Amino acid sequence: MSAQITMYSALWCGDCRRSKKFLDSKNVAYHYIDIELDEAASDKVIEINGGFRSIPVIVFPDGTHMTEPSDIDLEAKLVALAIL
Repeated sequence: MSAQITMYSALWCGDCRRSKKFLDSKNVAYHYIDIELDEAASDKVIEINGGFRSIPVIVFPDGTHMTEPSDIDLEAKLVALAIL
């Protein structure tokens, strides 16, 4: 798939750091958006999560997303999309 993965995140977020470290360790390309620096991105996270500002939100090329995924669930999704 040529479309890009997007991760909505923040520097203070431990789950975000874990997901970022996981993606980096697997050499998975993604677009990182810090919701603290981008108000529209923060609004998008709230929209995706039905009113909650939970992060990270990782949006995949197939249009699906995961919020606060475990490394195991994130890896399974990347395998299913043939990214890994």
